[in-house]
Amino acid sequence: VQLQASGGGLVQVGGSLRLSCAASGRALSSLGVGWFRQGPGKEREFVAGISISGDTYLLDSVKGRFTISRDNAKDTVYLQMNSLNSEDTAVYYCAATILKGYYSDPIPEGVGNLYHYWGQGTLVTVSS
Repeated sequence: VQLQASGGGLVQVGGSLRLSCAASGRALSSLGVGWFRQGPGKEREFVAGISISGDTYLLDSVKGRFTISRDNAKDTVYLQMNSLNSEDTAVYYCAATILKGYYSDPIPEGVGNLYHYWGQGTLVTVSS
């Protein structure tokens, strides 16, 4: 399974971007999908996740600003990011898991280890 993340770019504070995650080799609709990010000098963090059945999780710092969703017809998972701020600057990775995953707090440390497939990352830069 290969994942392709896209949609990153340079945006001003307060702007929006929509990231997309598509898969080849297996239907994304049969996998739990997560978005992770790693900012400059920071640890990787789990930003959002969506289960096969549509359960979702959002990191507290992005609640109210980000939305994760699936379009099974297009076999794509989206991360809609609004009201972006400088803290959102990071490389964003989509990942997929055949396991159930976690979609509510507490999210266990090392949740990324549950994800079997990773995309190449897409850079989001928020400028002031």
